Amino acid sequence: MSDFDAKARTWDEDAAKRERAASVAEAIAARVPELAGKRILEYGAGTGLLGLALRPRVAEVTLADSSREMLAVAREKIAAGGLANVRTLELDLAAGAAPELRFDLVCTLMTLHHIPDLDGILAAFHRLLPPGGWLCAADLDREDGSFHGPGFTGHNGFDRADLQARLERAGFRGVRFSTPHVVERETPAGRKRFPVFLAVAERA
Repeated sequence: MSDFDAKARTWDEDAAKRERAASVAEAIAARVPELAGKRILEYGAGTGLLGLALRPRVAEVTLADSSREMLAVAREKIAAGGLANVRTLELDLAAGAAPELRFDLVCTLMTLHHIPDLDGILAAFHRLLPPGGWLCAADLDREDGSFHGPGFTGHNGFDRADLQARLERAGFRGVRFSTPHVVERETPAGRKRFPVFLAVAERA
């Protein structure tokens, strides 16, 4: 069982995670035009906090994750709410090619810093979108490693200029950044604030 599988049943109990997803959903809704008709994919969806926050504003939501336990919790929420326009998809884009599926918008929240091959995942997102499709990626600004602490092997956040350059090389245009949320967390050096950016870009 992965670390995320083990955390699935208690994931939504953290009010800070729910607040973060709601803040990012509001920022996406403010920046992406004609959201109401869009079919969206949330990648690294976990229990679907971001995708379900966007659900009332869009046509269809697919919650994709590699964690079966996270997706099981998401399916329970879908069933409990009778949400006809939401489905789940077990998917690990880091382990293989993107499926032959297309979406109008791909969004992701606090997932990129867990994926070693950043350029590879951006290319996969590009393949899932038609020209004019939207990518909305929210994650941590560059930090000193104290967000996860010792032993973490992913990215310690991202430099916005570097990420913009990578997005443009991957075939995205019009990259815009905002800061819809700040995470506050206790660290060995005391309580710290970690800004969460939202990068919005169009597939060229």
